[in-house]
Amino acid sequence: MATDLDNALVSNVTYGDDAAIHGLLTKLRREDPVHWTAPDGFRPFWAITKHPDILEIEKLNDQFHNEPRSVLMNIEAETGFAAMWGGPDPKTGRVSPLRTLIDMDGEDHRAYRGLTQAWFMPVNLRKSLEARTVELAKRYVDKMMAIGPECDFTKDIAVYYPLHVIMSIMGVPETDEPKMLQLTQELFGGGDPDMQRKERGPGSNVIADFFMYFNAMTEARRAHPGEDLATVIANARINGAPLGPIETASYYIIVATAGHDTTSSCIAGGLRALMENPDQLKKLQADPGLLNSAVDEIIRWVTPVQHFMRTNVGEPYTLRGRTIEKGQALQLLYISGNRDEEVWPDADTFRVDRENNRHVAFGYGAHLCLGQHLAKMEIRAFFKELLGRLDSIEMTGPSRRVQSTFVSGLKTLPVRYRLRAA
Repeated sequence: MATDLDNALVSNVTYGDDAAIHGLLTKLRREDPVHWTAPDGFRPFWAITKHPDILEIEKLNDQFHNEPRSVLMNIEAETGFAAMWGGPDPKTGRVSPLRTLIDMDGEDHRAYRGLTQAWFMPVNLRKSLEARTVELAKRYVDKMMAIGPECDFTKDIAVYYPLHVIMSIMGVPETDEPKMLQLTQELFGGGDPDMQRKERGPGSNVIADFFMYFNAMTEARRAHPGEDLATVIANARINGAPLGPIETASYYIIVATAGHDTTSSCIAGGLRALMENPDQLKKLQADPGLLNSAVDEIIRWVTPVQHFMRTNVGEPYTLRGRTIEKGQALQLLYISGNRDEEVWPDADTFRVDRENNRHVAFGYGAHLCLGQHLAKMEIRAFFKELLGRLDSIEMTGPSRRVQSTFVSGLKTLPVRYRLRAA
């Protein structure tokens, strides 16, 4: 029988409330860090809340797989996906053939990840994108100054800067960026009344809209290759064969969505953390050399990807005295691991000078986030530009989080500020 705690742990509303989700996870870390969770309307799973346990599971890639359940969904959503794609694959148990990098394991994952990995390596980013991210950071701080002295920082600034960076890498025209933003917010915010798609019924499907857009892009890049990431994906080959239409579009989707939404969440959440901790804001402005440590602390503090799922495909495994049977799923709660008091005694304190920050916001092991270096570069460039020109800033009303168990961040952040010209 489901408990109130179990139902709260899978509720979008809980994740939309900072105090509620962190209070619940603090209780689990203290009392039941490997928690069997059987909520109403969901297939049961183990909730893993401690930092070292998350690392332990992430290291065992041969035993704990992303397939067939990479992200938490309720039974109704899983059934809907199965119906959309013609039912689960009898061999793998996947509810759909929509296989992005987060759904793959083993050789498949290594092969697909390798297609674009070089694009996101630090040496290539410094050569091809660092100057561009600095230029764009200035553009958006200039925009902030132009629309000031007040704005909704999330809606007016934070969502657009990383969006423009990743879309320009992919080769998506700037005129199509609003469409990509809307689709991403509808995808990740499907459980949030403000973000979810308003139209329902046949013919109104976010994934289908993504597929239509990127299938057309694939045709264009195969006919006329360019120098963008879309060309790499469209013309990629695995084991000598081109990617199929589902694999190609799925690859685009993970880059196009995760490539900006999580970074914008860190920028907005990072600014809120600095406003809520004015001593840390002053410290960072006085010593820009702390930017690197501040960026990692912002990412730890925000943790935009709340969780990923794994499934035990091997023998029973014991974790903190609990036996995880073959076929059982685990929810790796990064948002909890990044506040683990045994790793950070002051885990609930935001510190821009925190050293050796071993956060798990980018995951760990084989599935370590492909775009982590780009995200850090963008966040660092933005705050370097903003804080170098900032005289004052304060919130003018409450901020609000996206109600989502998977990817979340601030959907509103009203602020008043004074900036200097560059």
